[in-house]
Amino acid sequence: MNHVPTRHLGGLAVSAQGLGCMGMSHGYGTSDDEQSIATLHHALGLGVGFLDTSDFYGSGHNEELIGRAIAGRRDDVVLATKFGFANKLGEPTRLRGDAAYVREACEASLRRLGVDHIDLYYQHRVDPQVPIEETVGAMAELVAEGKVRHLGLSEAGADTIRRAHAVHPIAALQSEWSLWTRDLEAEIAPLCRELGIGVVPFSPLGRGFLTGKYASVATMEAGDVRRTQPRFADGNLERNLAIVAKLDELAEAKGVTAGQLALAWVQHQGENVVPIPGTRRVKYLEENLAALRVELTAEDLAAIEAAAPAGGVAGNRYDDNSMAFVNG
Repeated sequence: MNHVPTRHLGGLAVSAQGLGCMGMSHGYGTSDDEQSIATLHHALGLGVGFLDTSDFYGSGHNEELIGRAIAGRRDDVVLATKFGFANKLGEPTRLRGDAAYVREACEASLRRLGVDHIDLYYQHRVDPQVPIEETVGAMAELVAEGKVRHLGLSEAGADTIRRAHAVHPIAALQSEWSLWTRDLEAEIAPLCRELGIGVVPFSPLGRGFLTGKYASVATMEAGDVRRTQPRFADGNLERNLAIVAKLDELAEAKGVTAGQLALAWVQHQGENVVPIPGTRRVKYLEENLAALRVELTAEDLAAIEAAAPAGGVAGNRYDDNSMAFVNG
């Protein structure tokens, strides 16, 4: 087994890089369950045991898929899943954070995953209609019952994080963080460091954009969510590709890919930071893991900052409707 270093999210020890599993069930076009399971098994063999899913991904399909992949291997896995979207994919967004729903969602996730406990249970988005104290109070009851080990929030704002942490320790905040999404850095990342909360960046490769593989949405499948995202729209896309071109130059000088450089930058944001790049393919899993071995000097970090400055990206990361649920 290759040695992947360990990092800590609050009191939870995890592999220093996790595997985001969403794309195995939705978001990025058609996927192949057998290929996905082979990639999951390969990840476990390499020492990447931190797997990230949600009851929302594929309307439950993703949890069932991971349940199949980890059957008989529960001890090799730190399993993270989420609740909060009470709608199915394709339906209007409906958030629920009420105590009754927290329990109902957890029981359903345990069934789909085929396990008796979840290592890290996140609220996927904050429900503005329910006090965070009620939601986290209900999640804490699940901890007391042994159904959940550690609690997390996703895309929560600073005030919500403080209030939640006062009810029960929050081990991790999962939010988007990459060279093209930097809004955590002003207030939220420092707060997490102060409170001893880990940060789990999703889309650390900017939805694959920072790899340089996407020069146009025309090459993406009809169901790919990126086709509707503002940063991939005409005008914005060209400006953002110019950032990737600069990163590519820096990466080439270091003998790595642009994606590896971008991922290494995220890994260098602190010992409490554990990115979860998503992939369905063994090739990209290995490429992402190699970013753990990329050393960045102060000069490298300054050059990356100059190439991809905070606020330099054109377009919002989601449409207006989805942006309403960010940093809640």
